[in-house]
Amino acid sequence: MALNKLLLKEHLNRLYDDQATREADPAKARADFVDGLADAFDEYVRSGTVTGTVTTTGTAAAQKGIITSASIQ
Repeated sequence: MALNKLLLKEHLNRLYDDQATREADPAKARADFVDGLADAFDEYVRSGTVTGTVTTTGTAAAQKGIITSASIQ
């Protein structure tokens, strides 16, 4: 699945809208914003698909390897 930029924008807009209504406890507002921002980027990155070349070693039942030339789409 491709990275979902629209979902990221929606999440960020909700965060900014919430911040615009906050009047009390600035420290909690900042902490909530940072948590929401981290969640938004986590969700964005996890929405993508990693593609690349894998070179493996081991047996058919126990493969190990690293992805080279990888990209997130």
